[in-house]
Amino acid sequence: MKKLTSFEKHLDKQYGKKGTIKRDKFESESLAFRLGEMLKEERKKAKLTQEQLAEKTGTKKSYISRIETGKSDIQISTFSRIIEQGFNKRINISIT
Repeated sequence: MKKLTSFEKHLDKQYGKKGTIKRDKFESESLAFRLGEMLKEERKKAKLTQEQLAEKTGTKKSYISRIETGKSDIQISTFSRIIEQGFNKRINISIT
């Protein structure tokens, strides 16, 4: 057990300390990936295709796909609109 490393220390070693360019890039990409996974999970629960979700939210299938794969830097307002219009749900954001 003495050789266990905290996740934060692992990230420091792998990507550098918070505030460095490499770490900031990792954090940004990580957030995009997590948001994409959340959207994909909700879409599948709702039994919607990407195309159906895009139609409901006034976007394009390719945009939904880019979000789900973490390849789009989505704004919170857009993410919220997709959740509200696409799934009739609301998002809750907290700062910790």
